Amino acid sequence: MQQEKTSDNMNEHESLKKSSSPAQMWALALGAMIGWGCFILPELLFLPSAGPMASVMGIVLGAGMICMVALCCGMLIKLYPVAGGSFAYSFVGLGPKAAFICGWGLVLTYTCAIAANGTALIILTRFLLPDIFNFGHLYTVSGWDIYVGELIMLSVVFTLFAYSNYKGMDFASSIQFSLSLALVLGVVALTFGALTTETASIENLKPFFAENRAPLYSVFAIFALAPFLFGGFDTIPQAAEEFNFPAEKSTSLMITAILCGAAMYSVVLISVAIVMPYPEFLATGSAWLTGDVAVLAFGKFGGIVLAVPVAAAIFSGINGFFLAASRLLLSMGRAQSIPIWFEHIDHDHKTPRNAIIFIWALVLVAPWVGRPFLSWLLDTMAVSMSISYIFTCITAYRLACQYPALIDYSNPKFISMIGIIMSTASMLLLIVPGSPGAISSESLLMCAGWIAVGYGFYMSRASENAKISPEEMKKMILGDIDSPLLFGKKK
Repeated sequence: MQQEKTSDNMNEHESLKKSSSPAQMWALALGAMIGWGCFILPELLFLPSAGPMASVMGIVLGAGMICMVALCCGMLIKLYPVAGGSFAYSFVGLGPKAAFICGWGLVLTYTCAIAANGTALIILTRFLLPDIFNFGHLYTVSGWDIYVGELIMLSVVFTLFAYSNYKGMDFASSIQFSLSLALVLGVVALTFGALTTETASIENLKPFFAENRAPLYSVFAIFALAPFLFGGFDTIPQAAEEFNFPAEKSTSLMITAILCGAAMYSVVLISVAIVMPYPEFLATGSAWLTGDVAVLAFGKFGGIVLAVPVAAAIFSGINGFFLAASRLLLSMGRAQSIPIWFEHIDHDHKTPRNAIIFIWALVLVAPWVGRPFLSWLLDTMAVSMSISYIFTCITAYRLACQYPALIDYSNPKFISMIGIIMSTASMLLLIVPGSPGAISSESLLMCAGWIAVGYGFYMSRASENAKISPEEMKKMILGDIDSPLLFGKKK
């Protein structure tokens, strides 16, 4: 009964249109998770740094952690079905400061994910269509050439996806469903082709663990990246305000998307490693091992067969994170954590128009700095995602302690505590120097710089935000939802 009440009477400000089906939400999460990395990480990270067995174990362990976080999100979506996802949950459980920390990190994460998928499209076109877009050389950044033709191409792509998101969730999510279907079918085709090649053999997967690292160390190196690998499932909580189905269904949608994502990462990895002894394969110095596997499996048509899932992964990543970033900025604008300009909703399409315009402008600039710079920024994605997961699980734990009757799950305290522990472990593995999953010093410096900018921005608005009571901010972020706040003095 409470769910019907909160859904029908959201808040005084204008709400987003409820137009998303369960299938569209599932496709949104899967497409955002399985980006370009699924097809490039086997050669860049999984095989050289961990080996096939350690990588699969790390992927599975990481998926288990993310499923714990998804269960915590499921507890919260039912009571707080609004845009903002972890930002809104952090406010509910920990207060405005924690919400800003979470939201500020995710803004960078989502925007970088869009830009990185865009530059991945450049890699794909250089592999399949050399010399088509690389005209008008401008300059080089850390070995990455910037061309006028590629900038024009990306500008067109980003503009099309910005427009599709402006047109409405039903339009954008329909595109996402088609892309995710093409992605799944393409991965199935690649796997079948690799397994049926004449040279395919289990013996090619040896050594199962990287020879220069202890097996457990290798497993944790991959596990630490789980927030990066599965970052995208949280597009479902970001879009909760637009569900046209009961919020309870969101939990199963997130879990199945995560498990499907883990399976796809694993089978693409095995497909690359099984066609020939992978140490020899890595030693060839190939520009793209996954592309070579497709050519071995399908001959001259291999590039075309592979282009379908890779392009679908790139486009679905752009589309999914475009949607998530705009909903996050909308929620932060409602809270006045950022200028209220961001809370504007288009009256015709019921979409966060100003937030979409801002993201579009930002990602148009990103390709000018080069992919190496974006890669350093993208490494910070797992850190900010880990923080958002920790805050979400803490909120779920507080809900389980204070209002257990509002939760349908069994053992909600145990679930949320496991989520807290595993998310914290992942974050520490990323930021502690010398740990298995430690990110580069350049990425840590950029992370510190973003934190410093965020601190300055928050302090510039601190006096104004201090005048807003928790109940007033609750109404701004959550609307007229009468579900409780969990921080400070209980009401």
